[in-house]
Amino acid sequence: MNEEKVLVKGNYAIAQAAINAGCQCYFGYPITPQTEIGEYLSGKMQELGRAYVCAESELGAINMVMGAVSTGVKAMTSSSSCAVALMQEALSYAASDELPVVLVNVMRTGPGLGYIYPAQGDYNQAVYGGGNGDYKIIVLAPSTVQECVDLTYRAFYLAQKYRNPVILLADGLLGQMMEPASFGEYPYPEVDVSSWALTGAKGREARSIYSCAREEKKQIQHIYDLHKKFEKIAENETTYEEFNTEDADIILVAFGSMTRNIKAAMNVLRKKGIKAGCFRPVTLSPFPHKRLEELAELGKDFIVVEMNMGQMLKDVKYAVGGKSKVELVNRPCGEWLSVEEIVSSVEKIREKSYATSI
Repeated sequence: MNEEKVLVKGNYAIAQAAINAGCQCYFGYPITPQTEIGEYLSGKMQELGRAYVCAESELGAINMVMGAVSTGVKAMTSSSSCAVALMQEALSYAASDELPVVLVNVMRTGPGLGYIYPAQGDYNQAVYGGGNGDYKIIVLAPSTVQECVDLTYRAFYLAQKYRNPVILLADGLLGQMMEPASFGEYPYPEVDVSSWALTGAKGREARSIYSCAREEKKQIQHIYDLHKKFEKIAENETTYEEFNTEDADIILVAFGSMTRNIKAAMNVLRKKGIKAGCFRPVTLSPFPHKRLEELAELGKDFIVVEMNMGQMLKDVKYAVGGKSKVELVNRPCGEWLSVEEIVSSVEKIREKSYATSI
């Protein structure tokens, strides 16, 4: 039986999915192009008797989330780009404290204050982070409004399953886009948090959560443990999509909403006799290095398409390890790269490659 679909904006889809996932607390501060998430939740959370706070700042919001999730409840904040930059220290603490923080970043252009033009310039910020120390965050990148729902559900589940912060990395285009989407019920089992959550010590021994170990050996072991946990996440949770890669000579690689245009470009290129395929990381962190390496070993070449100055490019190059050619088609922000532009760029790259090979 097909689930009912409704026409919904990406930001509203994320907000409603958070409610369906059991989010009990939302703390945020307005910034475009994600303001509708907080706007929507300001009414809905109060109707449901859940906590909604318009914080005094982004710093206040992320630290309120840390406090809430330390008690075992599901909590979230949402923001954008330059404001997420202010949250980096707290994300480092959350990773070390092993707190299931969910952060939604609907990207705008930068650097600095930037503007509300759509962009994908926060890849580095999300995947590599700006906080201190050795830590990693799970990063999920939706490409459709339906995935704004599905990956919001997954963000809450993975955050609690692994006690690790999760970023849902959308963009201004997707946040403002309206598409049909179905919500359904939260599809994941609830995670037992009773072994670590701070719920008061009545009837049990007191416990605490802190980010540092005062002894060197314990701190070293803590960092090793965090690293091993993320290796487990990479093994179990790395996800990606690929289309027509089996016979492809060239594979277009993109993340987020840019994936929509490379799929269309792939179809146009195939009609022109160019065997093109598509590859899309769904988890940007952990990144699907292994699968890209496998494709490179089969003799595929890659063209990375992104709305930044080539931030994902380095991860594709690292995965390929020099076994294949990797080129970049990009624009830093603004009007999305069209199907026609992508097709034209691929043709030029092929002509150049052919000319240099003879």
